Amino acid sequence: MVLPSQLAQFNPRALAKAISLVENEGHGYQQFLQNLTIRKVPVIGITGPPGAGKSTLISALANYLLAQNQKIAVIAVDPSSPFNKGALMGDRIRMTEHFLHPGIFIRSMSSRGSLGGLSPKIIEVTDVLRSAWFDYIFIETVGVGQSEVEIAGLADTTILTLVPEAGDDIQTIKSGVMEIADIYVLNKSDRVGSAAFYKNLKALAHTHATAEWEQPVVKTVASQQQGIAELVEAIQQHSSLFHKPTHKAILLAEKAITLIQAQRTNDISFEKMVREIEVALGQQNFNLYQYVSKYTL
Repeated sequence: MVLPSQLAQFNPRALAKAISLVENEGHGYQQFLQNLTIRKVPVIGITGPPGAGKSTLISALANYLLAQNQKIAVIAVDPSSPFNKGALMGDRIRMTEHFLHPGIFIRSMSSRGSLGGLSPKIIEVTDVLRSAWFDYIFIETVGVGQSEVEIAGLADTTILTLVPEAGDDIQTIKSGVMEIADIYVLNKSDRVGSAAFYKNLKALAHTHATAEWEQPVVKTVASQQQGIAELVEAIQQHSSLFHKPTHKAILLAEKAITLIQAQRTNDISFEKMVREIEVALGQQNFNLYQYVSKYTL
């Protein structure tokens, strides 16, 4: 059995076991979560459409921060396999150059059909990581488009990664994730059309500016490590601000309701319910709401 106290030590094997315990809802996982000492570690969300280079950007950020002796955790949320609900892309495929580096911990998680770009267990796994030895936690979302706004509630800083080719789609993108981004990254900025797109992003950021923060637009060529120092500086500047935790409070309240519902229905068997309803449907005037009332009294 993994102990929460083991997470404060440099013990990647214990950490991996703890995450598996939580993901699979193993015996004692609820007590394990209750005993966590959760630290204030910057959680950085990386979102954006497919092909924007999110994985490459995280790899470049890892290169930069590891060179500064920072400890990094990466959660890569992948689309689910239709057969086993597991992640389709694995740790080794994503960041092979970092896989054996002692300063980084990489974990792939399946979205399991979640439309918000995250995984149903992402909050719990993030809290496990925040209880460990890391300086930064990066979460890369599936990249499903404008419904991908859950990340704003989970991350302390949300980075929206775009490429110059997305210029024609900016009007549709901005109705969703554009508003929740804290930093815009124009990746692959050495491509044709980047100057015009950069100008449009700067104008858009100005319209969303608040008294304490205007989203910077950082040009990067992640594959060449260009612009990464500027991006890290922007992350650190945003992390130093006082944040009104409205998005996070809403997300955690929704998660709390889900957890409470799960605990209160823990003794209800779905299979038994199917059998009971199947029998009841053979009778006249089956009333679903009367049937439900016996579980809610």
